Amino acid sequence: MNKNNTSQSALFSGPNNKPVTMTFDQPASSSDAGAILLGQIERQHGLIAQVSTALGYSRDQNKVRHSLADLAAQRVFGIACGYEDGVDANDLRHDPVQKLLLNRQPADGAELASQPTLSRFENSISDRDAVRLNTAVLDWVIARHKKRLGRKKVKTITIDLDSSVDETHGSQQGTLFNGFYGSHCYLPLLGFLQFNNEGEQFVFAGMLRPGNTDSRQGAVSILRRSLPKLRTAFPKARILVRLDGGFASPRVFDYLDNQQDVDFVAGIASNKVLAGMAEELMEKSRTASADSGNSEKHYGSSTYKAGTWSKSRRVVIKAEVTRYQQRDPRDNARFLITNLEQNPQEIYERVYALRGDVENRIKELKAGLNSDRTSCTKFIANQVRLTVAILAFILYQELRLAAAGTRLEKAQVSTLRYRIIKLGAWIRQTTRGIRIHLPESAPYKNEWLRIFNAINPTPT
Repeated sequence: MNKNNTSQSALFSGPNNKPVTMTFDQPASSSDAGAILLGQIERQHGLIAQVSTALGYSRDQNKVRHSLADLAAQRVFGIACGYEDGVDANDLRHDPVQKLLLNRQPADGAELASQPTLSRFENSISDRDAVRLNTAVLDWVIARHKKRLGRKKVKTITIDLDSSVDETHGSQQGTLFNGFYGSHCYLPLLGFLQFNNEGEQFVFAGMLRPGNTDSRQGAVSILRRSLPKLRTAFPKARILVRLDGGFASPRVFDYLDNQQDVDFVAGIASNKVLAGMAEELMEKSRTASADSGNSEKHYGSSTYKAGTWSKSRRVVIKAEVTRYQQRDPRDNARFLITNLEQNPQEIYERVYALRGDVENRIKELKAGLNSDRTSCTKFIANQVRLTVAILAFILYQELRLAAAGTRLEKAQVSTLRYRIIKLGAWIRQTTRGIRIHLPESAPYKNEWLRIFNAINPTPT
């Protein structure tokens, strides 16, 4: 520890002009003591440990100080605590809580890996291992929720696929200009699962794609990997695949048509034929809107076959006229392709519209866990970074499950981190055990304890 207290102190005038001195001199302390919750989730469910087995060992074991599982865990816990850059490891490698998360003694345990070691780890993973990592994430998610819910109690499973944009600002491999977004970028494809009518959508897949990729690329690949595993784990569940308009293509629709026990609903962009089909409904909405002075909409359905399609499919039409103050009314016709048989309004409002919540999960990944910090030179290394961020997100989703019944049961990642992860603590290690001293006045200490008890139902 640096003994230069002058450079490690701050002095200011306090109440009654009494001097207040702040000094960075507390040994064995951490500002992330609440992350013990994330460590307990890992101990209970073995997410990182299981996924790490997908990595091949190609290093000389006589020269290894940190196992691949430890390197993966260090990276995941670092991102979960808000340290998304590998260089942050240089500051965290001595942190007692970070060491404790990796099952090391907090005070005198071996230091964690340095930034160069983590960088070599990210860049040493092969294309094959990167695919195996994604498959291992899928397998863990399915097994976890099969155990949580029971294979016979799951009646419906909804798969949401959506793409995002990661703007790039360097010479990363695969970063290309995308005219729609007006920047050089990656276009990651993300997959989420929703069981029955639960509010949470659990991330299970993340595929990094070059910036000029067709938005549909990879969708069928993810479905081919996940659908058979879901059918085996939940044989009584009806599966719904929900997609936005970027995925509308003959290949995707033909694949879904061939899955006899899979429902699907997907947006599709308007064209002259679809606009003509919607015109009668649009005229009704225009008349109703003119009479009421409000936005109005009508629903209908028909059959539609694009020139490149192998067959006709049902199209759901939402013919809407929107009105806002000080603006002219605007036509807003929307179209869905589906094999569902319910009435058009129910399909649009109670099935398709709910996919909008996936956008919040993607925002959590990007804003809360910096999944778009894909700044490695190699494309596969950036795929690994995306997967590691997904692992951190899964831990937070487990944390949110454990927070049921508390003020934090719907809190997003950043809120959970600020409320219950960022807790200052003094760690005391003795021959008899380890004691972590937390602030008595912590605002969310009751929630923290309830979550801890939910993760650990019996003393260990």
